[in-house]
Formats: sequence, structure tokens, C-alpha cells
Amino acid sequence: MKSQRQYTLAQLAGLLDVKCVGDSEMIISGLATLAAAGDHQLSFLANSKYQQALKVTAAAAVIVSPDQVSHSPCACLVSSNPYLTYARASQLFAPDLSRQAGIHPSAVISDSASIDATASIAANVVIEAGVSVGANTVISAGCVIGQGSNLGSNCLLHANVTIYHGITLGNHVLVHSGTVIGSDGFGFAPSPDKTQGGWIKIAQLGGVVIGNHVEIGASCTIDRGALEDTVLADRVILDNQVQIAHNVRLGENTAIAGCTAIAGSTRVGRNCTIAGGVGIVGHIDIVDGVHVTAMTLVTKSITEAGSYSAGTPMQSSASWRKSAVRFSQLEAMNKRLKDVEKNLKES
Repeated sequence: MKSQRQYTLAQLAGLLDVKCVGDSEMIISGLATLAAAGDHQLSFLANSKYQQALKVTAAAAVIVSPDQVSHSPCACLVSSNPYLTYARASQLFAPDLSRQAGIHPSAVISDSASIDATASIAANVVIEAGVSVGANTVISAGCVIGQGSNLGSNCLLHANVTIYHGITLGNHVLVHSGTVIGSDGFGFAPSPDKTQGGWIKIAQLGGVVIGNHVEIGASCTIDRGALEDTVLADRVILDNQVQIAHNVRLGENTAIAGCTAIAGSTRVGRNCTIAGGVGIVGHIDIVDGVHVTAMTLVTKSITEAGSYSAGTPMQSSASWRKSAVRFSQLEAMNKRLKDVEKNLKES
């Protein structure tokens, strides 16, 4: 779906708080990559790998850093942080998906629910008893909001989001389709009584509290707490298919990429970045300002800020098999090395 918005280059410069170089009155009606951009489209250079693409781009204008202006074949918006400026520009050209306030006739809403008059409730939504929905919040088709949950103002739930009972969302929370918030944590006590399957379920009595300006990707699962709440602080962002187990706490501004799983009762600090496919065990603490690279298994607390990695990078299968054999020989090699060192000291 394309945006119908258009701006002069001068208007964009003003809205984005950057310098305009070139024809300030040209009309810009969209964004595109350097390779694909054409007339009336704006592009950007934020990675030196695309330097050659800048030289031959057919874009009407580009967002560049000051040192790249002389290399541009077209007009420029000059920014000290081109990628951040591009992010802000993308919002200017985003399609208008605003919904009208009101409740669709097919929605099923409890008499005890409190829905702000400016909220938008789409088809086949179910809102149970005691729910409150704040101003300008949009609940898209097929969503279910469980008993006693509270949604703040200016939230957007895309289609088929499920919010269990007793969940709190702050203001400006965006949740993508298929996500479940408030499902039971994986809590079971082993029992010798095999007639009960060997496991006794632990009732999950906590909830989930989500702060302001949080974005949650598609098909994520955020479990409710066992006794205390699972908490996502302000400005946390989750990619698609992220698992947050019961009683986890995520600090402000932390970002987590796709297919990461965090086990129960782990605390992640502020301003952390967790890359894709990371596994984090339960009951550990990660301090502020930590970056964990892709496919890392975090097995203990991280007490100092910095970057952390685990696992082995890809190599050919033949080389990997040889390396795997070496891994199994490390203990024996270490013992032989110690014996050699001991003999050298005694000789």
C-alpha cells in the first residue's frame, strides 16, 4: 500500500531538521533504495557498502552525511545520522491506516467494560468483564481481551492478538498479529503420583505489565508471572517470535531480535540488545548496556556491560566435522599438555 503523501524537499528538511542542498522546491512523494529509486523519490546512504550505488542512483534526492555530499549526483538532505533521519522520514511517508472511532456491530463487549469514546473496536473483537480501553486505542479484528485487563491510550493491536486476564498495557503500545500476552508460564512440580502424569501444575497468579511506547512483533509469547508480574519497561522492542517466560523483567530501551527465548525470572537491564536466536537461561541477571550476538547461549549472569558471544561461526561441513572431533579431544590434549609442563619443570 503506497503513501499518497508528498512534500517539497525544503519541507522535508524542515520536518527532519536537516540541511537541504539542491532544488528545494522539487516534489518528493516516496522513499526507495538507492538502486530502485526514481523521479520524485528520496533515498539514503547509511552504509559505505552502498557507496557505488549512490554514484549511479536515479533518486531525486538522497539523505547523506556531510562527507558524502560531493559524491551525490542529485539533491541532498544532509544529516549527521542518515539512518536515523531515514527512520524519521519513513514515518512521514507511511500510509494512513487510521480507523474511525466506534464499535463494530459484531464485537462482543461485556457491559462492565469501559471503552473510551475515541477508541476503535473492529469486527469480531471480544472484550471481557472489567476491561478498560483508553483514548484513541485501536483493537483490530479478531482480538480477545481477557477479564480485568487495562489498555492505555493510543495503543494499536493488530488482528488476532490475544490478551489474557489481568494484563496491563501502557500508552502507545503496538502489538502485531498472532501475539499472546499473559499465557501461563511453564510451571510444574514433579510428582511421584503417576496417575496425575507425574507433574502438578503451578497456578500462575501474576500478570504482565507493559510500559509505554513498547512494540511487540508478530507471534510473540509473553507469559504471565507465577506470583509477581512479568514486566516490559518503557520503549522495549521485540521482534517476531520472541518468547518471554514468567517473571522476566526487561529494562528500558532494550531490543530483542527474532526467535530469542528468555527463561523464567531472568532480569535484563536497560539499553541492552539481544540478537536473533539467542537463548537465555532462567534466574540470572544481565546488567545495563549489554549486547549479545546471534545464536549465543547465555548460561550465567552478565555483570559488566559489553558484547558477548558464544558458539562457532559457519564453515564447510568437512571443516566443521574435523573441528567437532577436536572438541572431543580437548580434555585429553589438556591432560597431556599438563604432563609435558610438569616433566619440563622436573627436568
